[in-house]
Amino acid sequence: MSNEISTKGIWKVIGASSLGTLIEWYDFYIFGSLAVVIANQFFPKTNPTAALLSTLATFAAGFIVRPFGALVFGRLGDLIGRKYTFLLTLVLMGLSTFLIGCIPNYDSIGFLAPILVLILRLIQGLALGGEYGGAATYVAEHAPANRRGYFTSWIQTTATLGLFISLGVILLTRHLLDADQAKSIAKFNDWGWRIPFLISIVLVIVSIYIRLKMKESPMYAKLKSEGKTSINPLKESFGHKANLKMVLLALFGATMGQGVVWYTGQFYAQSFIENVCKVDFDQSRTILIWAILFATPFFVVFASLSDKIGRKWIMIAGMLLAVLSYNFLFTQLYNIADVKDRIEITAMKEIKTTTAVIKNSNDTLRKVAVKTFYEDGMSMTQTKIDTAYSTSGKTTLKPTVTISKTINSSDYWKMVAIVFILILYVTMVYGPIAAFLVELFPTKIRYTSMSLPYHIGNGVFGGLTPFIATLLTTIYTDNKIVGLMYPIIIATLCMIIGAIYISNKVNKEVNA
Repeated sequence: MSNEISTKGIWKVIGASSLGTLIEWYDFYIFGSLAVVIANQFFPKTNPTAALLSTLATFAAGFIVRPFGALVFGRLGDLIGRKYTFLLTLVLMGLSTFLIGCIPNYDSIGFLAPILVLILRLIQGLALGGEYGGAATYVAEHAPANRRGYFTSWIQTTATLGLFISLGVILLTRHLLDADQAKSIAKFNDWGWRIPFLISIVLVIVSIYIRLKMKESPMYAKLKSEGKTSINPLKESFGHKANLKMVLLALFGATMGQGVVWYTGQFYAQSFIENVCKVDFDQSRTILIWAILFATPFFVVFASLSDKIGRKWIMIAGMLLAVLSYNFLFTQLYNIADVKDRIEITAMKEIKTTTAVIKNSNDTLRKVAVKTFYEDGMSMTQTKIDTAYSTSGKTTLKPTVTISKTINSSDYWKMVAIVFILILYVTMVYGPIAAFLVELFPTKIRYTSMSLPYHIGNGVFGGLTPFIATLLTTIYTDNKIVGLMYPIIIATLCMIIGAIYISNKVNKEVNA
């Protein structure tokens, strides 16, 4: 296939594919971005730590089922085509996200609430398992061989941009609810968190309209017209020794390490800044937003470079840098926000107190007191929420008290720089990987073959990173960065296997 034919209309293909994939990532990540709020909504409030871990476990469940989605939808994609398969995944993802925003909370329906959330989260995971492989394959099969890394890199940016948009929508929603800080916090924690979930249905409808106008991949259309499509993609992908070897090599030599670097650099970084460093809700998210904004162009930079020098060493370099510097970088994040050498909050000067009483839809009165203290260049906010039932006769719950810190401008930008470095590692391992995976497998089984190692590496090994890392910090409470043991070990193993067994040669012939 000539480059002229391959590049005809390529930006329309990339735009349509990327928009849908970006929306799917937004839908998938909005849950993780609101983990603390969701924990308070759908799990018992008696143990906030257990509730957070339960929420992270539910978040991780969506990742664990992604490989099953890869098998189901990958098989469909190789049997009936790329276009209609990842159109179906978009519909499933959008509806699941919308319905999460509709579920009554734990106070209203008890344990049915977390059960329903888990079911919808599993559907999200299945849908995403079929989306990425289809989108990456679709773009790659339109791209010329010598620029495959460059063109597929635009699909690679959608995961990080989906997280970026989810964070932005959350912050915008919270600030639009009320100008008063205490009322804004209360309204967002009560019902405002649902808005980012509910508006996803509008985004999905737009994307479905665009995708319906897309044509089938030219490589797949050619195979289908010649009657050469796979009869049993699963058997051909995993029943043949040579292809199974490539699947295992892709998993243990590339996607496993790439997955933990991705979720450590973005999701665990935000979780660490918010839950361990106790940095303010807004600041913990805008730090990530700025870092994403600065780092995202490097997905294209490193993917384009991989067209010239090969995919292997760029990905391995990203893993190596992560393994060598994670402990140092996360220690710096903690030290920036640490107050051990500062005056304790009880001795700090109180400069502002705001109190609001909010009546919820279930006749619950919430008294929110926000106290702000200031000392030594840092302000610290103590938020106390008393919940009393005005009509139900239930006893008043124990007040929820949280402490958050608002760091000064200099420390804020230091954190942005550190998270930028973490995301730079992400761009190195993630930018070239779509082209790398596409080039490993023949067209007729590519959707199935590339989807499985990608979603095991990212969905299982990567997706479990926030949960396992947070769990380790609750077990070894004296070591604030102990959670990094997990991604460091996984990335090291993957780096060694990849360095020994992966070829650095760019495969120009992927049409077979």
